[in-house]
Amino acid sequence: MSLAILGLGTAVPERRVSQADALALALELWPYTEEQRRLLPLLYRRAGVQQRHTVLAPPAGGMLRAVAPRDVHEGRAAPGAVPTTAERLAVYAREAGPLACRAAAAALAEAGLEPDRISHLVTVSCTGAAAPGLDVALVRRLELRDDVERTHVGFMGCQGALAGLRVARAFTDADPAARVLLCAAELCSLHFFYGWDSEKIVANALFADGAAALVAGRHGGAGDASLAVTASGSRLLPESEDAMSWAVGDHGFAMTLSARVPALIEEHLPGWLDGWLAAQGLARADVASWAVHPGGPRILGAVEQALELPRAATAAARELLASHGNMSSPTVLFLLQRLRAEGAPRPAVALGFGPGLVAEAALLR
Repeated sequence: MSLAILGLGTAVPERRVSQADALALALELWPYTEEQRRLLPLLYRRAGVQQRHTVLAPPAGGMLRAVAPRDVHEGRAAPGAVPTTAERLAVYAREAGPLACRAAAAALAEAGLEPDRISHLVTVSCTGAAAPGLDVALVRRLELRDDVERTHVGFMGCQGALAGLRVARAFTDADPAARVLLCAAELCSLHFFYGWDSEKIVANALFADGAAALVAGRHGGAGDASLAVTASGSRLLPESEDAMSWAVGDHGFAMTLSARVPALIEEHLPGWLDGWLAAQGLARADVASWAVHPGGPRILGAVEQALELPRAATAAARELLASHGNMSSPTVLFLLQRLRAEGAPRPAVALGFGPGLVAEAALLR
């Protein structure tokens, strides 16, 4: 059985920041050494981002405060000099719900469904935690039914929306009448890293804020022209647990993105993906379009190299990275929306990578 995407919606915060302005802000916030100040622009240029959106405008913008040299000892800021995790999550609790609701309302409008038709709600997020959380915000603000069945997919990183699609498909497979609202919302900019650590500075240069949602039901068969999710796959790559991580710290959530990630993708993705496609009756050459999560230029390059794809196969992903940055879990839904609008040929494969290192895939026809 398969899941039909009936409507898609996206939303970004109003504040748009160029990469040049993001770099200038980073240089203001931390007392880097002269050598570090020379290296920082290079790391920001290599990110492949031209602009992105953030919730960090007043009053949330007050969370970004400059650290004076006198408050830094042995590379660490003195207590109180940088925002605590509690301060960051207070902004998440205030800002994530309204952003998610904008994306979800757009998806409902495109699907032509009233909110009370939604039977299942799947929320996805890894950049914050609150209870009541995104699910309750969506129920109340959109006036969903009080008995809507809620499921949250948390802390799965950039692959989260693809995992959410798998959950949504299980619901529609089990109940032909089910109508699922899936919403992914991330406020990555809340976890800006203060200090010098090249892996975490790469995250500072890449990540952005956004939300995306879709409305789905069971696919109607041969006469149904809806974009259909027909299969999902997931693979934990061998000996990769230290390659990508996302940990709660005292001063935000800390991202680790090892230089090993591209090599792991190149080594392990082809064999697994080819076997998964074969189980769906397809070969790699049969895939007409690719929706590869733009985790960064090196990850896109590794996928191209591993799967022997022309650069054109990831052109839409690179354009999205340049215009919006890496928004973590919603990003692949932004990409699907773009490919659908362009009439990209099918079958298509969506790919994402998350902590583990895990590769997640979805087949769309």
